[in-house]
Amino acid sequence: MERYVIAILVDNQSGILTRVASMFNRRGFNIDTLTVAETEDHRYSRITISLTGDEAIARQIIKQLKKLYNVKEVKVMESQQSVNRELALIKVRNTPETRQDVMTAVEIFRCKIVDFSTNTLCIEITGETAKIEAFIKVVEPYDILEMCRTGVVAIERGCSFLNSETTL
Repeated sequence: MERYVIAILVDNQSGILTRVASMFNRRGFNIDTLTVAETEDHRYSRITISLTGDEAIARQIIKQLKKLYNVKEVKVMESQQSVNRELALIKVRNTPETRQDVMTAVEIFRCKIVDFSTNTLCIEITGETAKIEAFIKVVEPYDILEMCRTGVVAIERGCSFLNSETTL
């Protein structure tokens, strides 16, 4: 099983996310992460989906996505030709005994403390999914109280664009 990141350019209209998610549901495909937001052009939104499967499943998903009304473009974001990032906010118990260890991990992983209280530290970490997973393993012994993640976002390197109308 391989991990795929798929970027989808769609019309910025209500209901399109439901159509995309329903297509996955009808065919029994699982979405690992999903992010969606308006693009630089307010007429379009960009959906980024990560999933795990084999090449045949990925091909079928792309084929089905291209058939959907309001879908303008679909691209697999190859790991070597794209920049992939994720954001996580992680709330960890703050005690005098563990504070320095957590702060050291924050420094090593180049995170930020975005909220500090006598009982908790809220840490922001951005990067590739593997970096975030590694940080979570390091701070797990210090009692993770709450966590939320954005899911993967990806953009192609160089002069390639998801919007086929853009050229340099």
